[in-house]
Amino acid sequence: MSPDHTALLVVDAQNDFCAGGALAVPNAEQVIPALNRHIADAVAHGRPVYVSRDWHPGTSTHFAPYGGPWPVHCVQDTDGARFHPDLQVPDDVVVITKGIDPQSPGYSAFEGRTRDETPLATDLQQRGIQHLLVGGLATDYCVRHSVLDALSAGFTVTVLGDAIAGVDAADSERAVNEMRTRGATVR
Repeated sequence: MSPDHTALLVVDAQNDFCAGGALAVPNAEQVIPALNRHIADAVAHGRPVYVSRDWHPGTSTHFAPYGGPWPVHCVQDTDGARFHPDLQVPDDVVVITKGIDPQSPGYSAFEGRTRDETPLATDLQQRGIQHLLVGGLATDYCVRHSVLDALSAGFTVTVLGDAIAGVDAADSERAVNEMRTRGATVR
């Protein structure tokens, strides 16, 4: 259990969301050093670190060739689905896999599961976590959905403003305002 009942959730810091990726988020590379600082701080304070990943099947209604809005990205077992090579993932990280249902976009980390198939909310509760620090990609989609689901599940949430980047600047600003309005602290 974390001494202060806090955990860090890093959302989708994957190759396909970074420069040169299939769905590159503007300024994603600026987020990686900030995420690494937050990871190091979490480890130093004995806080669990969770890292979510999109892990889509090759054919998904989430993808444009199958009627969805997005280019094919973060397909299971591809280089694009790997975590960014500069992300300093701790050895005891809890990986949350999401987006595996071909009929669902899987935006929220709370739709994901640990390696042993435990839902994220259940794993957090079992560890006595009450507060989440959240950063990652992309502010206007997966970060937003994860934060809103965390709040709905009864967790307090701090969005790490230096560790997020979004697909669209205006949509990201709206997402940050919505997360704040719904009860998240943004710092």
